[in-house]
Amino acid sequence: MDLYVISGVTGMTGNELARQVVSQGHKVIGFDNFFASSIDTVKDLLGNKNFIFHEYDINSKSDMASLVEEVKQEKVKSNRLIYVNCAAVVHTEHFYYVNRTFETNVLGMKLFLEQAQELGAGIYINCSTSEVYSMNSWCEGGVKESDFLTLANAEHSQRTSYATGKLLTEFFMREAVADGKIKGCSIRFANVYSKHELYPKHIIPHIINSLKATGKVELLENSKINRRTFLHNYDSCAAVLALINTEDALDGSVYNVGTEEEISIVDLVYLCAKKLNIENPQIIFNGYRASDPERRLLSCKKLKTRTGWQPAVTLEKGIEMCVEALK
Repeated sequence: MDLYVISGVTGMTGNELARQVVSQGHKVIGFDNFFASSIDTVKDLLGNKNFIFHEYDINSKSDMASLVEEVKQEKVKSNRLIYVNCAAVVHTEHFYYVNRTFETNVLGMKLFLEQAQELGAGIYINCSTSEVYSMNSWCEGGVKESDFLTLANAEHSQRTSYATGKLLTEFFMREAVADGKIKGCSIRFANVYSKHELYPKHIIPHIINSLKATGKVELLENSKINRRTFLHNYDSCAAVLALINTEDALDGSVYNVGTEEEISIVDLVYLCAKKLNIENPQIIFNGYRASDPERRLLSCKKLKTRTGWQPAVTLEKGIEMCVEALK
């Protein structure tokens, strides 16, 4: 039996990861402060002897001290100790305020990584973000991990602080592996979504909840031209597990995780409306967001080649699951 320690466990990737890990007979110690999630996402796991949950904050010294003591007790009963950092401040309304993202996304990640090393963890997975591509987020065949980054500058957009903060965590990860302190890697996810997603300003729940309530949805002016890919949390979780179980992939490098199902935001509204049986959804355009890439398409060839991972949930099926969860 392996022991997984998962931060942000009630978030989109964390809850499904815990579910799959426990179903495989492993043990999870997970924690969250419910910044943009709810205990409801793991309610099916509560009471399971292999799932231990705490309402902890990754930035709290006392919470993390308590976590260390529990991990020390549990790891002696386990084969492998695996840390997965899913905790993050992840919404565009916070990207423009450096202090809102720095403490959790950068310092929290670094301290969690150091904790894993001190406790003798064999593997650390750092959940980064495709936001690091900033303005260079699309090319023919998808942007690759090795492509040069073209960031919006600080004068243009404070949103760059989020991208550079996450990029810094990737350097922490790479250095720890290069120094032989741990094995692991960083993951640049596309837009992850889930039927448990509650944060009202994330685009998919915003669209579904607005349409369900009023038959109309308000979008930014950017949405007239923006296109995105969306990754179901079943697939983001499967990618984490595929990397954990591919030892030579844990080389400190970075892996894109996404799909090739690119869709315009306007067409996403029509897809959600179709699943809600709404024939003529009204779209209202209001407001504009600076430094918002028109497209973001990732090449996942590196991940697929090294691990054999493939996305399993189509966008249409995923939206059906989200709509069904609201009934």
